Amino acid sequence: MSTDQRSPQEPAATGPTSGLISDPSPALGHGHGHDPTPTDTPDAADTTDPDASGPGTTSDPEATDTDRDAAATTDPAASDPDTTTTLPLHAAWPVLVVVVLADIMDLLDSSVANLAGPSIRADLGGGQVTVQWVLSAYTAAFALGLVTSGRLGDLLGRRRLFLLGMAGFTLASLACGLAPGAVFLIVARTVQGLCGSVMIPQGLALVKVVFPPRHLRRALAPVGPLMGLTMVAGPILAGWLLHLDLFGSQWRAIFLVNVPFGVAAALLGLRVLPRRGGEDPTARLDLTGVGLLTAASALLVVPLIQGRDLGWPAWTYAMMAAAVVLLALFTVSQRYSAHPVVTPSLFRKRGFVVGLVIVAGFYASLSAFVLVLNLLLQQGMGWTPLRTGLTLIPWALGTAVAVLLAGAVLAEKLGRATLRLGLSIAVVGLLALCWSTAHWGDGLTAGKLAPALLVTGFGSGLVFVPLVDFVIGDATAEEVGTGAGLLNAVQQFAGAIGVAALGTVFLSRVGHPSVHSELAAAELVFGIAAGLNLLTLPLVGLLPRHAQQAHG
Repeated sequence: MSTDQRSPQEPAATGPTSGLISDPSPALGHGHGHDPTPTDTPDAADTTDPDASGPGTTSDPEATDTDRDAAATTDPAASDPDTTTTLPLHAAWPVLVVVVLADIMDLLDSSVANLAGPSIRADLGGGQVTVQWVLSAYTAAFALGLVTSGRLGDLLGRRRLFLLGMAGFTLASLACGLAPGAVFLIVARTVQGLCGSVMIPQGLALVKVVFPPRHLRRALAPVGPLMGLTMVAGPILAGWLLHLDLFGSQWRAIFLVNVPFGVAAALLGLRVLPRRGGEDPTARLDLTGVGLLTAASALLVVPLIQGRDLGWPAWTYAMMAAAVVLLALFTVSQRYSAHPVVTPSLFRKRGFVVGLVIVAGFYASLSAFVLVLNLLLQQGMGWTPLRTGLTLIPWALGTAVAVLLAGAVLAEKLGRATLRLGLSIAVVGLLALCWSTAHWGDGLTAGKLAPALLVTGFGSGLVFVPLVDFVIGDATAEEVGTGAGLLNAVQQFAGAIGVAALGTVFLSRVGHPSVHSELAAAELVFGIAAGLNLLTLPLVGLLPRHAQQAHG
């Protein structure tokens, strides 16, 4: 049973937070690395499978798109949201618009919060760990919420849970923008992360079921470029909003900007989302497993963030040891649970287990790099948020270009070598950042950082798109859903751990803040981040040669 309850055909997240960038349909016969057999083409898949076109459509290979859409529109069942989930295209497109709005809000919220961290601390105080908590509270809550949100969607209804998640996310954004202190903001960010984790998986599932399979790929085609553009625009938007200081709002504007978009998306969702979204009536919630995993995660994150600030008292080590024990109990519990959070057979697959290690190292490295670069430029170098945001453009641009290139060409042609190439380029970029900070010192400029940032972003972008499909390449059709769900959660939680652990390394190395101490601390973290990516490189060889190899 899936942790986010996607069916094996549903899309899985591959980017930092958004799931719509990835190959939308692993089991439809369009995956990277398939043998081009006569029946393994999009047209063949759409015309030979009597169920492939969804209710109210024809399987006639000569039928045009207009014929199919007309058939879907004239079939009474196809337009009744109470009896079916596949919709005519004129009704399915607005569903995609709502879901994309939700993904953009989530992606922007992650990127802009990184850039605004130093401004938040300067305004609210709370010590050096405030920035770490503001970031980790969101990503850790998002990761833990993914464990149960899919099953809750089956139990409570995907439409209802998506709308509740959107409403909660919007209200939590408002609370973040009005936060009177650091503790209030951290709590609001935790709620925001939980609501985001509820919203995103339901949206992905709804998009999958409202579009007939033959139209799904075409519908999602513009989403990848749109998410890439959002990644490019995020740092610029954050820097611009902080620079404008609208109505004296300072950093608060980056959260308040979510409110009108959230209200609009929720109102549109009320009108266009289908009442049934492919729910599984047999789904059940493993409360014991969820409780053990949640407790273990909290026991790990809290001491990693607070330990340095408090002088590493004995209780911090006791909490981390207890986290290991609870994780072991969670693993045992999954073997005997009637409705496990994670399908136990996945952990007997070498590719999946190794893949999780790769994901953890890559996303921990990525999140730490972004945090430390922002701290260095704003706290260490004294740059404004706008200047920092503009400096990050080469990184975001490199990421966006590589995401498009990997999705369109490289992943299919090179297979797992795409991951090797991306990780290798990311290592080169991070080492170039080490060299740049050491060589230029306090003479750093945006132009001097641009080449290293562009290379780092390009390498990361090559990894984002194919990663999910490669990691779950040897999973069976029954395991793909739960594997993708767990992978999404590991991505988010690894990001939280990266911010907590390597953020602590950075702050410990800084000691008494000065330009030179912050430069030295950034060099250290960039080197560790490069090392994490380097350690994952040999593990890529243990993955399937091509995505979806086993269940294609």
